Amino acid sequence: MFFDARKTKMAARLEEDLCCPVCHDVFREPVVLSCSHSFCKDCLQYWWTERQTRECPVCRKRSSRDRPAVNLALKNLCETFLQERDQRASEDLCSRHSEKLKLFCLDHQQPVCVVCRDSEQHTNHRIQTRR
Repeated sequence: MFFDARKTKMAARLEEDLCCPVCHDVFREPVVLSCSHSFCKDCLQYWWTERQTRECPVCRKRSSRDRPAVNLALKNLCETFLQERDQRASEDLCSRHSEKLKLFCLDHQQPVCVVCRDSEQHTNHRIQTRR
């Protein structure tokens, strides 16, 4: 239980670190300014258009570049994070009922949802809550 809570906290912290300070979502096409702050390319362009100045939305340092460099390392990290998050989310749903897999059938040694538990397939089976 403690390990799961720690993993969840770490995943939340990672997602927070991978978020654009303008849109607060995971970076899409991240670019980096000379001050080392990163933003989604579209967010930065919108910010600059709205304010009619090319400054960092975080530290306000003026940018000398019209087109900031793509932050490839951050782009790759964000893509991997999103793929893994989507995979985890789909794995946690029952493929038959689209319910969360909150239970585990000890007889079949597989995760089950509440609908599966109540079905004929798992009648009189030993069911545990997943951790």
